Amino acid sequence: MSELFNWQITLPIAIAVLIFGYLLGSIPFGLILTRAAGLGDIRSIGSGNIGATNVLRTGNKKLAAATLLLDALKATAAAVIGWYFFGEEAGLLAGSAAFLGHLFPVWLGFKGGKGVATYIGTLLGVAPMMVLVFAAIWLATAKLSKYSSLSALVATLVIPVVLWFIDEPKIALIMAIMTVISWWKHETNIKRLIAGTESKIGQKG
Repeated sequence: MSELFNWQITLPIAIAVLIFGYLLGSIPFGLILTRAAGLGDIRSIGSGNIGATNVLRTGNKKLAAATLLLDALKATAAAVIGWYFFGEEAGLLAGSAAFLGHLFPVWLGFKGGKGVATYIGTLLGVAPMMVLVFAAIWLATAKLSKYSSLSALVATLVIPVVLWFIDEPKIALIMAIMTVISWWKHETNIKRLIAGTESKIGQKG
């Protein structure tokens, strides 16, 4: 437990990696790719989000897949670079800052995506094997429920718990904070799930 609050990173380095991670995470790949493909402003359709799920609503699956990959890898890059140069704690801060940058990009009035891809990307950078756990939970929940949003919510809830039990308290703490923020960003999905009006996987509309 003492390790959880025993952070060795200095304030200047912490600030530097937070800024770096945030700026990297705030690159709106969904918006950039859809505009480059001549599909207009992704914020004007569907949910108005800049993430892969909304890009998929354009009907371009390849563009949605590219958005998902790039949104994940920007967080992975932030975490890996921070970890490589300044250690584990810097990697954790940089990855989580990239997650926040995606959710609240300064260039877009702090209105970004919901962060599932960048959550996975951060996890890939700080605890790669846990991505397999995330995928297994997501797939199992999706198979049972047919809800993509519920699958993501369940996976993000389980990940910090597993990290805690395998004795990775600092990573568990950061991912738990990201989970809380991710659930908050999924507020409308949660309300629709409770009401039974959330769209199922493969369902149009």
